[in-house]
Amino acid sequence: MRRLLLFGVLLIPFSAAQAQSPKIQCPGGTTVEMRYCASLSLEQSNKQLQQKIGQQQFKHWQDATREVCAKANAAYKDGSIYPQLLLGCDDHLNRALLKEFQPLGN
Repeated sequence: MRRLLLFGVLLIPFSAAQAQSPKIQCPGGTTVEMRYCASLSLEQSNKQLQQKIGQQQFKHWQDATREVCAKANAAYKDGSIYPQLLLGCDDHLNRALLKEFQPLGN
């Protein structure tokens, strides 16, 4: 019984290592991968924008963009693509505002 238990414990790290999913290559080919990549892009633009405008203004910006993006994509609300559309919309609006902070000529 002890040997069986020890053998089972030794297999756990090996099984867990095999169960890890491969690295996702963005932009991704499946819905899950595309959503993951979009969330990474949004996270990046959120951080950049928050550094530019500060926490308080960023919170107001997020509230406004979420409302606008939800309204713009309301026709797809019941579809599986809806979360992807929201992520993309938020990210596009963030990046549009970030461009406004660039000096002329860039």
